[in-house]
Amino acid sequence: MNKKDWLKRVEGHRDRLRERFLRHGIASFTDSDIIELLLTFGTPRQDCKERARALLKRFGSLSGVLEASIEELQEVKGVGPKNAMALKFVHEVARRFLRQRILERSYVQCARDVVEYLWHSLSFKDREFFIGLYLDTSNRIIEVLELFSGTLDRTAVYPREVVKTALDKKAKSIILVHNHPSGRIEPSTSDLQTTKKVMLGAMALDIRVLDHIIIGGPGDYFSFEENGIMERLRLEVVTLFHEKR
Repeated sequence: MNKKDWLKRVEGHRDRLRERFLRHGIASFTDSDIIELLLTFGTPRQDCKERARALLKRFGSLSGVLEASIEELQEVKGVGPKNAMALKFVHEVARRFLRQRILERSYVQCARDVVEYLWHSLSFKDREFFIGLYLDTSNRIIEVLELFSGTLDRTAVYPREVVKTALDKKAKSIILVHNHPSGRIEPSTSDLQTTKKVMLGAMALDIRVLDHIIIGGPGDYFSFEENGIMERLRLEVVTLFHEKR
């Protein structure tokens, strides 16, 4: 097959992918199809099918491919800086979209959106990250901030800084979030103690801690509030608070 015929075949396949998306949406695509089409944005006149398959083999899933760094993506044969940039650009657009969807909205009305954003941001991290969601008097989300980062299984959290940031942001309540890279979502003794310390410092300033959410793998999370832990901790913190006065 000469080069002209080869290019014609590649472009025909690509056109069919685009048309399928326009007619049937993303549900008609396999993960390999999605990655292949994204790669073509970086190299529009090259066959990207084998590269897409190689990326899936290396990183295990569409999410794994999108979470990989530009350096890691380029370790796969045939994937160059333009391909890697196309993949990362789409991923960062999705992250910004999810973040903007929750800011200035009531947490009560968009709790699921918050968890979706956090999954997207944290579920494939190989280190622990500690996030603070800061809310106003109407429970609208003022800011989402990455406060601390650590190792595979622990993060040094400074409750004073968590509460100080709430004051700086004029927040009336906080939601604590961190990830477990191991995928296990059960809270540790350290997680419980950290939550109590933040609650105790916040109580002195009339700031409420509404929840602590642990993010595991995609779609997997543990909410202290949903599992009845926050109410128990509030009672313990109230007792400690009055004992200290």
